[in-house]
Amino acid sequence: MRADILDVAKRRGFFWQTALLHGGMAGFYDYAHVGTMLKRKFQNTWREFFIGLDDNYYEIQPCQIMPDAVFRASGHIAHFTDPVVKCSKCKAVERADHIMEDVLKESFEGKSTEEMMAIIKKHNIKCGKCGGKLEEVGTFNLLFPMSVGAGQDAQVGYLAGETAQGAYVNFKLEFEALRRRLPLGLAVIGKAFRNEIAPRNVLIRMREFTQAELQIFFDPDTIKEHPDFRSVENMKLRLFPVSQRKKNTVLEVSCKDAVTKMKLPRFYVYHMAKIQEFYLGTMRLPPKAFRFRQLSDEEKAFYNKYHWDIELNLESVGGWKEVAGIHYRTDHDLKGHEKVSGQKQAVNVEGKVFIPHVLELSFGVDRNVYALLELAYTEEKERTVLKFPRRVSPYDAGIFPLVKKDGLAELARDVQKKLRDAGFIVFYDEGGSIGRRYRRIDEIGVALGITIDYDSKKNKDVTIRDRDTMDQVRVKIDKLPEAIMAFMLGENLNKLGVALN
Repeated sequence: MRADILDVAKRRGFFWQTALLHGGMAGFYDYAHVGTMLKRKFQNTWREFFIGLDDNYYEIQPCQIMPDAVFRASGHIAHFTDPVVKCSKCKAVERADHIMEDVLKESFEGKSTEEMMAIIKKHNIKCGKCGGKLEEVGTFNLLFPMSVGAGQDAQVGYLAGETAQGAYVNFKLEFEALRRRLPLGLAVIGKAFRNEIAPRNVLIRMREFTQAELQIFFDPDTIKEHPDFRSVENMKLRLFPVSQRKKNTVLEVSCKDAVTKMKLPRFYVYHMAKIQEFYLGTMRLPPKAFRFRQLSDEEKAFYNKYHWDIELNLESVGGWKEVAGIHYRTDHDLKGHEKVSGQKQAVNVEGKVFIPHVLELSFGVDRNVYALLELAYTEEKERTVLKFPRRVSPYDAGIFPLVKKDGLAELARDVQKKLRDAGFIVFYDEGGSIGRRYRRIDEIGVALGITIDYDSKKNKDVTIRDRDTMDQVRVKIDKLPEAIMAFMLGENLNKLGVALN
């Protein structure tokens, strides 16, 4: 983990460990004022993009505490476990696969506890803290149980280990309320809770975290088609299939070839294309930092017919890290809830009765926020700057009067109000030199700086400055809202006004 990124995160108000006043607690992080805005911008951009993919995709807000029947039906109580190993000497408990990954520098996802123990013995892997011998690999359930209510009314509940179950238990009610149409997408942006054995890498692996998920319920007979597939068929996906692991090669494969040559269904590939469009088009992340990684049969859950993780290359946490996933879960989830609840989950669509299948688009919000920080962090000769995608810049602009006197401060406040009324997130700063004020907003990633000077009073215009290039142009105040909107959507600054030499 890079100390420079953590320093900016704490010093400039992005995030820090929770309850530091009382010594903190591992696996829990608080978002400070700038981090909260960055996270909210990412969530709103995600919400606008993915819920906007279909007129029958909607956001819901299920509870984060649910009864144990939900998690018996989902399999979490029986199978939501991590492999753990205990040191016979210092008694420290660690994730078995993490210890093995740290020593052998490869992934052991999908290995059984017996296989892991055999590898530990073969390579004589010891405790990373004291060098002691490791005991047999066991399992640990990650759910947080809790008692709900008191006395005779008390019942066992759990904090949700994922947001997905809220969509599954609400599906049938939503299907009826939304006039029985498929595909139906239910999106949830909410908290999930996992009692991780060894949380690490700050926002990458936490015990309380935020997920953004879209569960798409559809007729399984339609998976080979999508009405809008032609719009993406020539897009080249950045794929890292199992067959390329030894070569460590990312392939660029058109969506059409992913269907015809890799035998992936169009409905699945269409949503892969949209995920890539979100990261490379909307978020404008560098293509070489993005890939889809195929999970092998041993790695993926048994109910996932197709499973590709979305990974970003983050050097500070060891390279490629999963930040999202696209999973074809078949009818596993609704069947599980039907079995435990006794209530039929089949639907009738134009006389055809079936249990819908689910395509899941799942994103770790906090992992994506950290990825944005790392990929944006840039050290230049005279400044440190966070080059966030414009759409998720914590503030849209900072507004600076050249001096506090001669009516410039009052004019700057008027501009601030005009932009806020237009829906922009802007702030006012009159402290220090203009150069120092620019450096402050560079370090928190604000996309634009707006300076009000003496010419602004005479000409009714302002200087706007691009964070990344430091180019500056003059723009009329009455044209400022549309200029900022165009800039946020990707327009070159020099096309928005008169360039300054």
